Amino acid sequence: MRIWLFPTMVLTLLSALMATMYLGYVVDPEKNLHDFPIALVDQDVGDTLGSPPQWRDIGGEITAALREGVPADKIDLRVLGIAEAERQLRGGELYGAIIISGDFTKRLGNLGMGSVLPGEMERPTITVRTNPRTGAFASAIVTRFSDRALTEVNARIGEQLLATVRTALGPDHALPGAAEVTLRNPVEVIVTEFHPLPDGSGAGLSAFFYALVLLLAGTVGAMIVHTMVDGALGFVPTEYGPWSPHVPPARISRFRTLLLKWGVLIVAAHCVAAALLVIAYALEMPVAQPLPLFLYSAFAMIAVGVTGLSVLAALGSAGLLVNLIVFVILGLPSSAGSIPIEATPRYFGVLAAFEPLHQVYTAVRAILYFDANLGSGLASGFWMTLLGLAVGLALGAVSTSIYDRVGLTRNRPATRQHRDL
Repeated sequence: MRIWLFPTMVLTLLSALMATMYLGYVVDPEKNLHDFPIALVDQDVGDTLGSPPQWRDIGGEITAALREGVPADKIDLRVLGIAEAERQLRGGELYGAIIISGDFTKRLGNLGMGSVLPGEMERPTITVRTNPRTGAFASAIVTRFSDRALTEVNARIGEQLLATVRTALGPDHALPGAAEVTLRNPVEVIVTEFHPLPDGSGAGLSAFFYALVLLLAGTVGAMIVHTMVDGALGFVPTEYGPWSPHVPPARISRFRTLLLKWGVLIVAAHCVAAALLVIAYALEMPVAQPLPLFLYSAFAMIAVGVTGLSVLAALGSAGLLVNLIVFVILGLPSSAGSIPIEATPRYFGVLAAFEPLHQVYTAVRAILYFDANLGSGLASGFWMTLLGLAVGLALGAVSTSIYDRVGLTRNRPATRQHRDL
């Protein structure tokens, strides 16, 4: 009964975990939105409006209304100066910015005057800057949020402006239809990209898939090195179709076996990092910082592979399942590679604090999109990768040393008992 019951239970539980993680990741990003950082920049200097003339700062009024109306638990609306907003956009700290022009109030007053007097008028503008280097989905959220918020702002300002103009005209003067339509929607909203991505960046997904390849190369590489080295040392049979040659087990300790596997993986990681860089150039993917990308790629694969090998050395075959859960099942949805962490359930943020793929993604994104700027995620990604490598080295060294010390070597022939099934 164990032959079919246990595998069925493991597969069911593993599939349930995958469904919980992946479906919870994508089902309702709008509902899961929290602490989503957007800057609000008010450059309006104000002007005199109305009759009698009265000083107004419409940009400041819009800022106050947005700060009060925007749900603080969903949107982290940061009121910043233009220089600080651009600095945070360049560093990937913001997903977008809403910028009220410096002559907003003046243009609004001129627009009201222009509805009854001849002459050319310009509508007041609010510019929405998305940050495509933080991902296409993040830019889409910024656009949707600003569209909703500024549509309401436009309608409110339009009603006030229309009432002011009608009061100035008096009850005996009708407002032309075209002028009324303009006054009802006085604000021009301009959506632009801040520092657009070059062609070949996959709309901001190239960094995610590059990081995913690095993680899979480290995880799968650990399994390949573990199996092939064990086969070469005679600890497991190496099967070729119906043939299963099995060489005599080598006299080597568990710790030295693990050191050998680590060495093979380190060499392979550098070869893979070089191959990935060549492929990226062949596919015309923009790589402005090839040396940092090569060095970090090799480092990330070594950290993931060394930890994966250590888990296999400590747990045996069960380590395959642990590696799958830690590096892939939990790693993909918490990576922030396609959907921002701020648009996923909050427990993904907890996972992202230590999950390897998120650390690798933020570092690779910083190298590819933010000129290898340490403050844009490269420094944190590097140190977390180093911490993961240290944990992997400690786990492997301690576990195999203990097994060797208590005499749990791998070169003793096992007693075989055959039974009919």
